[in-house]
Amino acid sequence: MVLPIVAVVFGLVLLVWSADRFVEGAAALARHFGMPALLIGMVIVGFGTSAPEMVVSAIASWQGNPGIALGNAYGSNITNIALILGLTAVISPIAVHSQVLRKELPILTAVTLFALFIMGDLELTRLDGWMHLLLFAGLMGWTIWQGLKQRDDAFGSEIEDELKVHGMPLGKAVFWLTAGLLLLIASSRILVWGAVDIAHQLGVSDLIIGLTVVAVGTSLPELASSIIAVRKKEHDIALGNVIGSNLFNTLAVVGIAGTIHPLKVEPAIFSRDMMVMTALTVSLFLFGYGFRGTGRINRFEGALLLACYIGYTTYLVMSVFGKNA
Repeated sequence: MVLPIVAVVFGLVLLVWSADRFVEGAAALARHFGMPALLIGMVIVGFGTSAPEMVVSAIASWQGNPGIALGNAYGSNITNIALILGLTAVISPIAVHSQVLRKELPILTAVTLFALFIMGDLELTRLDGWMHLLLFAGLMGWTIWQGLKQRDDAFGSEIEDELKVHGMPLGKAVFWLTAGLLLLIASSRILVWGAVDIAHQLGVSDLIIGLTVVAVGTSLPELASSIIAVRKKEHDIALGNVIGSNLFNTLAVVGIAGTIHPLKVEPAIFSRDMMVMTALTVSLFLFGYGFRGTGRINRFEGALLLACYIGYTTYLVMSVFGKNA
């Protein structure tokens, strides 16, 4: 048991570190080629913060571990909203100034309902995977159009400030982009091996490991960046990280997993995990959209999200002990 635990811990640390280097290199490289700051925030950073989930789920699917593939994607979405935004809002209430993010909140809700509909037959076929990726491509096209059209958005201004602080030469940007991606792949393989071995030795499904250890681990980049952003009063970055990551997870991560290896969906994923994810996504939309003005996630709402995460995780843990008793 010791070696798999070491593999998971080492894999997670290397995964988070390499994801951060990958995002910084990609953002700096995009900046060198003249990409608008808003577009960098919506596409490059969104892709980069979801890169751990993408690589982990792709490897897990390829190796025939669907529980980790889907548990990682949907568990990360739950973690992003309930734990990350909940904890961030408790530290400092999140005000939503960006008009682009206000448009993305209902889109995220619609995408989540789409995923719920697709998974209703408890199968993720290759056709389902391609449908996810096709919708994702269309959404990316819309995102790029929005980024080119609304250069003066509040989210773009905050990203512009961050790019000035973390600027780097072209050669260094290319190096970290490449090295970060290679280390992402290596650390993901180590993490998946350790997680699967722990699940087998404990006699629990790899789904539970994917929903808890792997999901939290791959969401650590979003957690760190959101807390740092909100302490700098960059509220739109904190929310943008989560919205972008969840869109990528729901469509790209699951789509890639499905096209690599068709999956049978455990009933619990649909009836428990996807329902929790959907309820949290709808709650985020209601909290953050701002129907009567500026959207805002206050401390009470943040505490409510955090309580939901604690309750959900406790239920997962208790279900494991119940089965092993």
